Amino acid sequence: MKTTNGLKKTSTSIEYLIQIMRALRDPDSGCPWDIEQTFETIVPYTIEEAYEVADAINRRNMSELKDELGDLLLQVVYHTQIAEELGEFNFEDVAQSVSDKMITRHPHVFGDQKIENSEELTKNWENQKELERKNSKAGGALDGIAMALPALIRAYKLQKRAARVNFDWTNIEDVIEKLKEEITELEFEIKKDNNNQNILDELGDILFSAVNVARKLKIDPEQALRENNKKFSNRFQKMENLIQKDSKDITKLLAEELDSYWNKAKKMNN
Repeated sequence: MKTTNGLKKTSTSIEYLIQIMRALRDPDSGCPWDIEQTFETIVPYTIEEAYEVADAINRRNMSELKDELGDLLLQVVYHTQIAEELGEFNFEDVAQSVSDKMITRHPHVFGDQKIENSEELTKNWENQKELERKNSKAGGALDGIAMALPALIRAYKLQKRAARVNFDWTNIEDVIEKLKEEITELEFEIKKDNNNQNILDELGDILFSAVNVARKLKIDPEQALRENNKKFSNRFQKMENLIQKDSKDITKLLAEELDSYWNKAKKMNN
């Protein structure tokens, strides 16, 4: 079956998508914008598409999720096409690599190992990843944690990795006490001389300690903050509706009035 620009509808959709990407990147007949792109220039789009997948999942919108997963898959195909042009690897290599990894990391499914529960499974998964890091000659315990990760997620991963070599707090009470200590230090720096760098450092310590609290409680800090953002957004919109209902301008209200409306919004059902 012939289609636009001589494309052939192949046996699988993924083969067809790879064919489309090759056509877009063709130096003679492709799209000028697509031809110009590099790994570096399309990274922002890859990250954006991953977040849009997460957003569709959070909103339980299956139709959008299907489309967003397609957009994310396109990013994988895009990167592998550039790599193939450079003679590095192709889509088959990528698929084979992750297939091998999944089999290796699931000996309880594809081998003879017995695992009783999810906690043991997680421990085995981490042990396997640690072995892979050693085999790849990664140096320290924190090596391999991507610098480009959002800071909150990277802090969580750094702490988890450090904990694997017993660099960790013994109990949650100590972690909370550390958080309180960091808040006190921030207050001191603010009162002292308002040195922006010192304040930035102390604020970073607070955020890092807060992530540690979440980790010790077995809570994903990214999910916790995402939920809180959603809660804040919903309440703020309710507050705006209440103010609008009273025919008032939110920009002209005093702090006390805004606080009163905020408290009313909090009492409403989420």
